[in-house]
Amino acid sequence: MDAPRVRELGVLHRIGLAVERVARESARSPHRADVVAMGASGTPTEEVDRLAEATILRALDAERVDWNVVSEEVGQVDRGGTKTLVIDPIDGTANAVRNLPFSTVSLALGTRDLGGVELGLVRDLYRGTTYWAARGEGAFRDGRPLRTRAWPGRGEVVFLNLGRAASARAAALAARARRVRSLGCASLEMALVAEGAADAYVFENGESTKNLRATDIAAAYRLVLEAGGSVTDAEGASLDGLPLGVVRRTTVVACGDAAFGRDVWGERRP
Repeated sequence: MDAPRVRELGVLHRIGLAVERVARESARSPHRADVVAMGASGTPTEEVDRLAEATILRALDAERVDWNVVSEEVGQVDRGGTKTLVIDPIDGTANAVRNLPFSTVSLALGTRDLGGVELGLVRDLYRGTTYWAARGEGAFRDGRPLRTRAWPGRGEVVFLNLGRAASARAAALAARARRVRSLGCASLEMALVAEGAADAYVFENGESTKNLRATDIAAAYRLVLEAGGSVTDAEGASLDGLPLGVVRRTTVVACGDAAFGRDVWGERRP
């Protein structure tokens, strides 16, 4: 890895640590779940999100990097740079405000679209684990290389978005998969697919306006690809062209083994 990329990764790592400290401190606050604004993505911004995002913006100034920013809360910020940092300050906010131990800060550095993401880092805010990936350099958890696992036939473990907004196809997959988990944090669920702890992550809601944005998946997208997996939309189309913004939404199917997407999810495509 060349020196500029090493420095960029160091910046992302330090930002992840800073957000983890803020998240731990806010866990004791009775106001962590207070809605303080409406985010640029059109969803409510809780106090813990605001604190995490402010921490990231201060860190960028302290690190003296000119990266532009795309965030669920503040939207797009032009800081005069040629690269864009795509952030989800707290991925899994609904978990974090209830002190359920399954949320992250998600950071991805790149240009234009998901295909242009060069670095991705996901920091588990409860376990203190760091997942990161660099284009062409592989994916890692705390320095240990990651590889997805081969799909074990009918013994799969699938992370699946469920609830009343989920599509009929998602509900059908829940009924036939061997084991299903629905944990409410896209970046960490996808990181666990990259790690080989699960076979797939599937997110498809019935209404397109309730699907995911680039801010939800940009870092984990690079993780899964570098670990040997695949990430498409629910129809099997590439997500490389998804803009780094908060407007466009997409369904997501991340597989450790392409055979899962073809033989399990794929059999329910129209």
